[in-house]
Amino acid sequence: MILKRIKTNSGVNLFLIPVAALVFWMKNLLHPTVYNYSVCESQNLLFSPLLRLIGNHPFVHVAVSMLLVVGLGFLMQLVNDRYSFIRIRSKLPSILFVIILGGFVNIHTLHPMYFGAIFVLFAINRLFGMFEKSRPYSVVFDVGFLTGVASLFCFNLIILFPAFLISIAVLSREKKWREFVILFLGFLLPFVFALSYAVLSNNVQEIYEVYKSNITTPVDHFRNNYVLQGYLAVLILFTIIGSLDILKQYDKKKISSRKYFTVFFWVFIFSLISYIFIHAASQEMLVITAIPVTFLIANFFVFTKKKFWGEFLFALLLLSVILVQFAEFIFNG
Repeated sequence: MILKRIKTNSGVNLFLIPVAALVFWMKNLLHPTVYNYSVCESQNLLFSPLLRLIGNHPFVHVAVSMLLVVGLGFLMQLVNDRYSFIRIRSKLPSILFVIILGGFVNIHTLHPMYFGAIFVLFAINRLFGMFEKSRPYSVVFDVGFLTGVASLFCFNLIILFPAFLISIAVLSREKKWREFVILFLGFLLPFVFALSYAVLSNNVQEIYEVYKSNITTPVDHFRNNYVLQGYLAVLILFTIIGSLDILKQYDKKKISSRKYFTVFFWVFIFSLISYIFIHAASQEMLVITAIPVTFLIANFFVFTKKKFWGEFLFALLLLSVILVQFAEFIFNG
């Protein structure tokens, strides 16, 4: 019965977004910690001044991360409501996104990826707006610019530029070279501003080293983290189920929905590529991977006609997130 109530389009369900965040962030709110940043993470150009502003206050770090996730949840809902690629109106995507992130307890504190993810969602929102538009040059520029800004918060997000490049080819009515050039120029502009700042402040070498480290510094939060590995195994299972389900629905979906889910597919693929080719990419990139995965799983839950299995699988997902919260107590006695 839980899924039946949550997947409705009732405005009351929007209150479940902050409630879910509060529940799953409660452990970290009660025992707050500051993220163990590498130099490349804490010194990203747009994140470092925010980090200095917030200061070294563990509770504030956790609280701000929770509020950012709530904001991301509302943005997820905004994108779905505006473009209706899940054709049945539902508030499930936003709630499900917060629930999924609830299982990533190691990043329930301030991280530049949360700020970058906000701009990625804004970019996706703008990107979908170019469907069936002729000469969508301003939209394409905005997508590039927002992706560039996201990369200045968390440099690993640069990996999404090729995903948006392919997505423009997917969504564009007329595939012209101008759109790809404009996307690149929009993406490049924030870095031009960053370079200008570096020159004026005489910090070119320092900033270069920071962004170089973002790519070359090896970081691995997955090895020996058996709790996270187990939770990811559950998410992989749900991703496979959602993928098989959408393949069955694919021919019945509207052209726009097919294209939107194709965009999410490429975002998903390139977020996975980051784990392989960017040495510094680790658990924080799961925030981005969770965006397409959330819509995929939400699509399955919304359209499933097998009520028992829908409720059972949703309960399994909830139970997995809850177990993650108490994993330290369970395994450490």
